[in-house]
Amino acid sequence: MRYTDIIAQSDIQQRLRLQLREDRVAHAYLFAGAMGVGKLPTALAYASALLCKNPQEGEACGVCPACRMTHEWTHPDLHFVFPVAGSKLTSDSYITEWRSQLAESVYFSPNTWLQRIEVGNKQAIIGVAESEIILQKLSLTSQQGGYKVIIIWQPERMNEPTANKLLKILEEPSPRTVFLLVSDNPDKILETIRSRTQRIDFPPLSESDIATALMERRFLSSEDARAVAHLAEGSFTKALAQITAGGEDAPFFEQFVEVMRKGYLRDIKALQAWSETLAAWGREEQKAFLSFAQRLVRENFMYNFRRPELVYMASAEAQFAQRFARFVNERNVYGIMSELADAQRDIEQNTNSRMVFFDLALKIAVLIKA
Repeated sequence: MRYTDIIAQSDIQQRLRLQLREDRVAHAYLFAGAMGVGKLPTALAYASALLCKNPQEGEACGVCPACRMTHEWTHPDLHFVFPVAGSKLTSDSYITEWRSQLAESVYFSPNTWLQRIEVGNKQAIIGVAESEIILQKLSLTSQQGGYKVIIIWQPERMNEPTANKLLKILEEPSPRTVFLLVSDNPDKILETIRSRTQRIDFPPLSESDIATALMERRFLSSEDARAVAHLAEGSFTKALAQITAGGEDAPFFEQFVEVMRKGYLRDIKALQAWSETLAAWGREEQKAFLSFAQRLVRENFMYNFRRPELVYMASAEAQFAQRFARFVNERNVYGIMSELADAQRDIEQNTNSRMVFFDLALKIAVLIKA
């Protein structure tokens, strides 16, 4: 992985190049920003440069033995930590799937990863068993005589015991060891951990950068690329989801339409059936749906202001909004958003999902006619 493979973020790239050239590499970084803006690709490129035996101007040479191993993500001094299904499993249990994902695309969503490893009804976390593995790996001497790099993707998913153990590691870092924390929600990471990292904030990608990447990497026409880029909200991952057959949000949209329509009709039997459908989903899918629903409620509210440049909806969503948006107004928008957020919190806390979704459906039935 090289910096030239990353979409935009040139200022951050130059900063990292300079730190490596001047031997000012921090022991821990926090790459923070929204999903799909290039945090993980940048971490991979920086790791490649750190492990390269002959870096050129702060960039991996791409041809040395170390770079050839890094290209396959098999370098013995490069370690990955990411969410898995259950506290007793570790990232090493899924390293083959992880390498396959990176080979397929380095721009992917947490939901895409969780579908790949089939978490089912479990919540994906970074458990305490992972911290023990990290300690074991840090105790080993660098096999290539240089840096050891540990990339932690989604560190906000660490449970409390894991976070506390990582904190102790960061307080007494091993020489020539670099941690790269890649987070979509840095505020959910312990402040004591954040304070021991060098934080780098990644801004959203511009629509022009996304459109250019879609034309060059996915061969979209200029018109189609611009349309997709506008809906992507600064995220290349969201742009890719838009051009994937059906899109990963398609099931979420179907269920959103169902609950809003049946809620408006106050069809209690249908709402109960809807809650049973959602309850059968895995916890991670349920949380993703509730995030999607909050976004679509916001977009429908904005639709009422007749400012197309401020609305970010796919064509099917926009068609639905033509009829539905008038039911999301200043009298109920905050109430609907609050109920969706509360439901997401309850699912995260492992509350009975049938109760959560049926309660949500009944409250929507009341609010949608406010």
